[in-house]
Amino acid sequence: MSKKIILITCLLLTGYQFAIAQTDTTSKKKEPSKFDKFNAKAEHLFKIIPVPIISYSSDAGNTYGLAKNNIINLSKKDTISKGSKLSEVITFSTKGRVNFSVSTELIFNQNKNIVIGFINYRKQPEYIFGIGNDVKREDIESVQYERIKFFATGMKLVRKNLYVGIPIDVGYYFNIKPDSGANSFLVKNNVPGLNGGFTFGTGVAAAFDSRENRYNPQQGAFAMATLVFHPEFLSDYNYTHFEIDLRKYFNPWKKHIIAVQATTSSNSGNTPYYEMSMLGGEKQMRGYYLGAYRDKVLVDAQVEYRLPIWNIFGATAWIGTGRVASAYNDLSLQGWKLSYGAGLRIRVDTKNNTNLRVDFGFGPKGISGAYFSFAEAF
Repeated sequence: MSKKIILITCLLLTGYQFAIAQTDTTSKKKEPSKFDKFNAKAEHLFKIIPVPIISYSSDAGNTYGLAKNNIINLSKKDTISKGSKLSEVITFSTKGRVNFSVSTELIFNQNKNIVIGFINYRKQPEYIFGIGNDVKREDIESVQYERIKFFATGMKLVRKNLYVGIPIDVGYYFNIKPDSGANSFLVKNNVPGLNGGFTFGTGVAAAFDSRENRYNPQQGAFAMATLVFHPEFLSDYNYTHFEIDLRKYFNPWKKHIIAVQATTSSNSGNTPYYEMSMLGGEKQMRGYYLGAYRDKVLVDAQVEYRLPIWNIFGATAWIGTGRVASAYNDLSLQGWKLSYGAGLRIRVDTKNNTNLRVDFGFGPKGISGAYFSFAEAF
């Protein structure tokens, strides 16, 4: 999203929180302040109405949309299960971009069953430098496409904090049109995926999760490994995807959190370019456009410091590094990309201690990105 999205959304949310807030110097200590009373009403309103999104860019034109996030309990009788998340976003632009997404983390049966997934329709250009870690930003090209994507992993608790399950990955890419036509590297190299296609995959997943809060972790650890096969008799492309996500959280002093994450993914077989491992995005290597750097292997890591500022407001700063390669044995100590940045946090759900996050990510040579989302990046 553009920085205008962030600024406008912050103004709207600040209106929620500050419109009538004043310091109450006459109330008793046990009585909530006017700010706290107003904030409680604002949180209730925030759970009901979506946040409007308004932005402009030369690529997309004017963009209008809505974003919504809720943490809910699936059963009133189940007082043990952690809160489930339901997020939706829909945007339209005057130049034809469309994005509609629904993502979920459903937790039920006293934390014994978890379903994590999303469904997304997208119509927009995708910006690519090429394939590999040493591609040049000057070679960037735009590829128009439409996508329908569904991914879900159902998991069952088999031992304390240990889950196993089955992932399902379904994708359909169509109307792919490289802007540079015959001069596109996709056309010249006849890269798999140029003609779009259908993919279906399934496999096995395992996770260890000792976090007390999935959406704003204060302590504990998380580790997840996923292996997905896309066999030829079910997909237009025959390939295998493997991914590991490791996270650890430290609480060195009151409400100050140090979060550490390392991830890797690899693909083998006839992998289409739009399903390769991609560097960047709103959660990892923030500042880099997701997929500008892509290849069959990705390795990245980041450390983030989260601290309270006042009342419902907090801040964060991070630094990270990562790179892609054609195989693990092609990784070297050179060519690692740098990501760093800072962000604002606004608590929008006190009961579940969940934040709205606004992040500004950067990299060398003018790389930058602004992100608006709910819950922490990891």
